[in-house]
Formats: sequence, structure tokens, C-alpha cells
Amino acid sequence: MPFSVFLTDDALRDLTEIRDYIAGRNGPERAAAVLDAMEKRMQRLSAHPERGRIPRELQETGLRDLREIFFKPYRILYRIVDVRVYVLLIADGRRDMQTMLQRRLLRD
Repeated sequence: MPFSVFLTDDALRDLTEIRDYIAGRNGPERAAAVLDAMEKRMQRLSAHPERGRIPRELQETGLRDLREIFFKPYRILYRIVDVRVYVLLIADGRRDMQTMLQRRLLRD
């Protein structure tokens, strides 16, 4: 049974920022192509959501319900709930992920 993949509001904002950044540097056509490929990658989670790994920043915390896949240089973090996959964060993996995770995902 396929899972449904949803993007949170935060993840949608991340995509908008990524699109704007790429469009500013490489043009809107390139930005659209990158986002299209990234969205296809996320949709593949519907068939195999557990294929992602636990982010290294969270391995020591005991939080094992978050997983990640890669779309270089981006890291896509998500949570599986029943038959749904919620994409929570899409970020350039070269950024300080520890701080981003603390601010965004561990704030509750």
C-alpha cells in the first residue's frame, strides 16, 4: 500500500527559498528543473519511506522517528506517521544542521 507524501508549511517555504536562490543565480528554468527533480525524489518516498536514514545529528538523542534522504546538496528530513510521510525540512546540507534542527524540529 503506497504512503501519501505531504510537505509541511515549513518545507514549502524551504522549497520557495531554494527556488528563489537558484533562479537568482541560474535562471528560472534551472530552478524549475531542480525543484521538479527534487519533488520526484520526495514522491518516491510513497513506495519506500523507511529507506532514509536517521540524521547523524539525531542518532545520539534517541529521536528515531525522523529520517532523511538526499538530493545533493540538499537534505530532506521527514517523519512517517501511519501511512503518511511528512516532509519537515529541506536544507542545504552544507549549513549548520544541528542549529537548524534545534530551531525547527526540536522546538516543541
